[in-house]
Amino acid sequence: MNYLLGYDIGSSSVKVALLNADTGKCLASATSPRQEMEILAVQAGWAEQRPERWWQEAINATQELKASYGFDATQVAGIGITYQMHGLVLMDKAGKVLRPAIIWCDSRAVDYGNAAFEALGEEYCLQNFLNSPGNFTASKLKWVHDNEPEVYAQIYKIQLPGDYIAFQMTGELQTTVSGLSEGVFWNFREQAVAQELLDYYGLDHDLLPTLVDTFAEQGRLTPEAAQELGLAPGTPVSYRAGDQPNNAFSLNVLQPGEIAATAGTSGVVYGISDQPVVDSRSRVNAFVHVNSQPDQPRNGMLMCMNGTGILNSWLRKIVGELPYDEMNRLAAQAPVGAEELLFLPFGNGAERILENEPTTAELLGLSLTRHDRTHVLRAAQEGIVYALNYGIDIMRAAGVQVHTVRAGNANMFLSPVFREAFVNTANVTLELFNTDAAQGAARGAGVGVGLYASPADAFVGLERILTLAPTSELQTQYQEAYARWHQALTQQILSTSTISHHVEQHAN
Repeated sequence: MNYLLGYDIGSSSVKVALLNADTGKCLASATSPRQEMEILAVQAGWAEQRPERWWQEAINATQELKASYGFDATQVAGIGITYQMHGLVLMDKAGKVLRPAIIWCDSRAVDYGNAAFEALGEEYCLQNFLNSPGNFTASKLKWVHDNEPEVYAQIYKIQLPGDYIAFQMTGELQTTVSGLSEGVFWNFREQAVAQELLDYYGLDHDLLPTLVDTFAEQGRLTPEAAQELGLAPGTPVSYRAGDQPNNAFSLNVLQPGEIAATAGTSGVVYGISDQPVVDSRSRVNAFVHVNSQPDQPRNGMLMCMNGTGILNSWLRKIVGELPYDEMNRLAAQAPVGAEELLFLPFGNGAERILENEPTTAELLGLSLTRHDRTHVLRAAQEGIVYALNYGIDIMRAAGVQVHTVRAGNANMFLSPVFREAFVNTANVTLELFNTDAAQGAARGAGVGVGLYASPADAFVGLERILTLAPTSELQTQYQEAYARWHQALTQQILSTSTISHHVEQHAN
């Protein structure tokens, strides 16, 4: 039997899944830690994690998987890695981490990206990078260059979170074209490193790692890594991809017009295009998809909303550490629209769909005699859906067709309220599948070692378990509730813009 292992390096936890390569069936999985990993916020708007913690949790999850399912490690044909996107890990020549990783929801580099967007020219950036430099990895590296020069001087190579885990496994410092694109290190028009942005930022081109293919043998487990993981030395690492391209891959979303969604710590809708599709205000972003080839380009158009599962997790602490399924049950007791209670779920860093303007989460319309925790829980889930729909509207305006959306049966999509609100607000059909990110990474590893002839052949065992379509009566109710939410968001944006304008005037 051939086994495949997939690792999902999230900001909340690390998950590992074991697949039977022949049947595509997930045999077992394990997640570590039990409690969500801490995100360090040394200053407001900052978000950091220690990469060493990711590696330790990968070890812990692997050991737990081996204890629960006694597989023969010598039969593992390949290892795949998926990871939280846009993070910045800094490595010295000895392979040591120089500082905590600056992760995806960190907002400190917004001003650097905005300045680059203006200086290089908005049209130039959108035509070549398909994005504003924004708050992405390149801008975070520029922040280190300017604010921590003693750290910058020691950098040998930068790594994305998944690159770091692959390095721990293989000793190889590498990344992918898809990975470079997620950091806005890639020029789509030139099909090359974005030298213009690096030069503008004054960053050393040699800091970028060696490029490897997404699906390919990228190194083999060192004896030291194999001992720590309890796996066999020499096992190939044969796939790596950021969490959203990988989520799309795990759902067999590979061709133009296909759409994937996820609702974990952040919420994402991700559509495939074979053409350069951009939003003129860079509120949604384009990245190189996992199956893109120079002669057959595939780009992923991504809208991301930071405050998704993290809001649900925050509420869980407030309502007494209830199980999530109990929170979902309570949310279903409140009516559609939560009796006009509104949640603006923006409290986890700069939101791209709001043009990286500073904003906070808000609970609006609370009546102490009318509303209880069921209304709050429902308003939160609806608010997340409405924020996602706000981003979907931007995608549609940019030319992305959004009709049928595929998602894994996990995270927020486990909630009947969330699913119902999603399909009726966005006017889409939702298809849920028996997969997750770690399983997708395992399938990718199978492509990388040649067990599957192509990415399209990797989906034996993938099953659709639920299809949900909108209904006219619920659409009317949700659209009315969304209109109220949209009005509240517009007022918040106007208020924030006014405050920012006054602050800027005062500073000048």
